[in-house]
Amino acid sequence: MSIEPVTFKGHSGHVLSARLDLPDGPHLATALFAHCFTCSKDIPAARRIAARLAGMGIAVLRFDFTGLGHSGGEFGNTTFTSNIGDLLAAADWLAGRGMAPGLLIGHSLGGAAVLRAARGIPSARAVVTIGAPFDPAHVTKNFGGALEAIRAGGSADVMLGGRPFRIDRAFVEDVEAARLGPAIAGLKRALLVLHAPRDATVGIENATAIFTAARHPKSFVTLDGADHLVSRPENAEYAAEVIAAWAGRYIDLAHPAPPIGAPEGVVRVSEADAGGFLQDIAAGPHHHLLADEPLAYGGTNRGLSPYGLLSAALGACTSMTIRMYARRKKWPLDHVRVDVTHDKVHAQDAGTREEQKIDTFRRAITLTGSLDAAQRLRLLEIADKCPVHRTLERTATIETVLAEPARDPALPETR
Repeated sequence: MSIEPVTFKGHSGHVLSARLDLPDGPHLATALFAHCFTCSKDIPAARRIAARLAGMGIAVLRFDFTGLGHSGGEFGNTTFTSNIGDLLAAADWLAGRGMAPGLLIGHSLGGAAVLRAARGIPSARAVVTIGAPFDPAHVTKNFGGALEAIRAGGSADVMLGGRPFRIDRAFVEDVEAARLGPAIAGLKRALLVLHAPRDATVGIENATAIFTAARHPKSFVTLDGADHLVSRPENAEYAAEVIAAWAGRYIDLAHPAPPIGAPEGVVRVSEADAGGFLQDIAAGPHHHLLADEPLAYGGTNRGLSPYGLLSAALGACTSMTIRMYARRKKWPLDHVRVDVTHDKVHAQDAGTREEQKIDTFRRAITLTGSLDAAQRLRLLEIADKCPVHRTLERTATIETVLAEPARDPALPETR
């Protein structure tokens, strides 16, 4: 993944700061991410979700709304309606770059904003909300006693997340006037609602209201154990995995032609966690899995180990090869199961005089069906003709080259 710092003009003409998370490999689709109220594009949840989606081939534009983060303008002059204007401007900027967003993702009040903005973004085919309020005015509950001061005096400072923000009466009146029900009912896009049952900032009843108001296709997935900001890495990563798997049903993931000499395309492995061993593995737009190491070896055990993947390849290829042969012969094979174990043993244990260790794979094949002894024996012989088996049996050639590094995200921002 590479991160490109970019800027574009928001609803009022102020320059907005953004990050475009780009896949290292083929660009399959584009998502537009709206952050939570008074947050920024660099909040950990936004960074993690964008990184994981980019690892799956989906580029993500995340930007600071007017007056927040590194964007220009005064936050005190913004409203819920102006946030929607910034989202439309971001979508237009992406379209001008040939990356019109097919997926809209909004966190908290950003979720409410994407629900309202979706009708103005024709390219969007799917919308995702994370911890979003059904009523945008819900955000004013965080203003405490300052709410009355805002109504009476026109503006007041409100402490949010340990920082003071100047909130104007126009903002309060705007969110209080906003009604999402009609926008959700007329969304005409696939909707995924992600919400934590114990969200203490925006209660789970908001997810229920959003889901109930929406028409199909719609889905709800609970973020068990997550807080409102989805601050724990494992929760953000889970959200990204769910979004990517779900969105593939509704947005066009353009599959590039495989390169010459690689008929099955490129299998791309990208580091998902520089502090651990978790890896994103992508093979085209439809296949994504994780690799990791066990906890005992410093990993998080969220995916098969590299040796586990190798054993899985051998087992899957063995089962497929047996099935293909039995199908061709029209033999009564009902089910195949292959249990694979892997170990390293000293070469002399395998009957050679060499001192180094060699890899030993043991396959236990279970064949279910009304097969006679001769058929079972033949299918056992056929197992050895599995292409992965043959590849492991003979020496393979591995060519390694040094690829050009991705663009440095620390480069100055460009418009």
